[in-house]
Amino acid sequence: MRTLASPTDRPAPTRAFAGWGQHLGWLAIALITALAAALRLVDLGAVRLDPFYDAAVRSMGLSWHNFFLGAYEPGGSVSIDKPPVDLWLAVASVKLLGWSSFSLKLPQALAGTAAVPLLYAAIWRPFGRVAGLTAALALAVMPIEVVTARSDTMDAVMMLLLVLALYALVRACEGDGDGAGWRRGGTAWLLAAAAALGLAFNVKLLESLVALPGLLAIAWLGLSRRPEGTPNAWRRRLLQLGAAAAVYVVVALAWLTATLAVPAGERPWAIGSTNGSAWNAAFVFNGTERITGKALEPGQTSSHGATTITPPSPTRLLARTGELPATWLGWEAFTAMLLGIAVTISVWRGRSDRVRRAAVTGLFVWLVTGLVLFSAMTRLHPRYVEGFTPAVAALFGIGVGWVASAKSRARLLAIPLAALLAIPLVASISAVESHASDAGNVGALNIEEQRALSAWLLANQDGAHYEVAAGSSTSVASLIVQDVRPVLVLTTYSGRPFTSVARLKRLIAAGEVRYAFLDSACSRHTPATSAGCAPAARWIRAHATDVSSQAGLTRRGVLWRLSWTHPRR
Repeated sequence: MRTLASPTDRPAPTRAFAGWGQHLGWLAIALITALAAALRLVDLGAVRLDPFYDAAVRSMGLSWHNFFLGAYEPGGSVSIDKPPVDLWLAVASVKLLGWSSFSLKLPQALAGTAAVPLLYAAIWRPFGRVAGLTAALALAVMPIEVVTARSDTMDAVMMLLLVLALYALVRACEGDGDGAGWRRGGTAWLLAAAAALGLAFNVKLLESLVALPGLLAIAWLGLSRRPEGTPNAWRRRLLQLGAAAAVYVVVALAWLTATLAVPAGERPWAIGSTNGSAWNAAFVFNGTERITGKALEPGQTSSHGATTITPPSPTRLLARTGELPATWLGWEAFTAMLLGIAVTISVWRGRSDRVRRAAVTGLFVWLVTGLVLFSAMTRLHPRYVEGFTPAVAALFGIGVGWVASAKSRARLLAIPLAALLAIPLVASISAVESHASDAGNVGALNIEEQRALSAWLLANQDGAHYEVAAGSSTSVASLIVQDVRPVLVLTTYSGRPFTSVARLKRLIAAGEVRYAFLDSACSRHTPATSAGCAPAARWIRAHATDVSSQAGLTRRGVLWRLSWTHPRR
């Protein structure tokens, strides 16, 4: 079986048909993109929302301060646990189209759709149209990507930026062979790839780094080693990579650094952090603690049950059931790995050019990095695998193209291999019909309880600044979405006190807050990390009046009227 054919490696008689082949190729990618759009946009508004991020979108739309810093509640006292770059797109969408379930999820759906033709462009250039079209189709019908792109989380936008970085790297390797100089050819594309990867970090932090080893391998192997007129090729390549690293660091840390320009007293407390810093939330809560499973999800009181899918194991992604069944990703990833091994061996044993070797090797490194990490990490949400879905689709397409280029009858295997994509297509259609979502449900109140709570609070504010004091930062997200009123946060994640009893007393005495909503109880069996056991919550239960029944709530002990006077001297 020979190596993959280059798009230009055609016998002379076939060149007359090159124009027709090109037109058919663009028609095919247009149809595949249309399929991707249909899977991501049809009945998009029916997919449930994520109250936590939607509360932030509501709050961020109120002021430029809230917008830039990613405020979670309208008062801007606390912010989400990630950079708000992705949510900026959601804010723009609802400003243009109005507030709706569709407009909130539209940026993700469009990002997932746009990634399909962009992946085609990245793979077609070194591996040909068959490989590019198959890779695009694999990404278009991949169920986990469809589900993620139909959810108001951040992962589809991050994935698009990773594909953009891949495309730019391929162009960098192609344009770096003529020694055209520092400001021409490959270097400009290399810096563009670094910037795209830096933007991906701003969208989903360490999840984007899954692609970094593979993309670095492409750059190292694909950049020219002996450009004409350059006496020290190694030095030039190191300078190129050093410049790319600098661009990446500057872009990746741009927002985190910019937050330091805001006076400390005006910066919201980053939810999830231990010291209020967005840096701490980025690198600890959303970094090391995600891998070890130490960080608690909102509403959890212990690390038990933290893993939302099958526990870590080498076969985790091949599980038949659970939130990430094999039909959503695993079998496609397994097939891509086998094909990737064969193609990688083939291109290194054959006479493939530098760009092709670099691309297939880097993509294989990217795939293996994702397989190892997502099989071993303690906490894994299905949407996290967007960190390597482009590598899965790309290697699947390259593998099919490699088989199709065989001289022997083995090329006939390309048809059943491509036909395997019918399995994820059926699973994707099923996910669309069932309105599947991989978003969280943090802060979602019972709809009837929420209506009663909102009606009571809005009718009994008496000029208070805060609509309610919330036991935890995430307990009333859906109420924030509905009423768009400032909320006094009593605790952040893991029951960490945010508002002291002394400050709560001062605000009550000043008429700034009239009611408190405590969604979790506290008993001798309740962990100390529960928001219900925080000092402010204990004080409220001891000094406030339970008005849950009066407000029409079915539960007792959740809504409290606050009243307190200074002690006589």
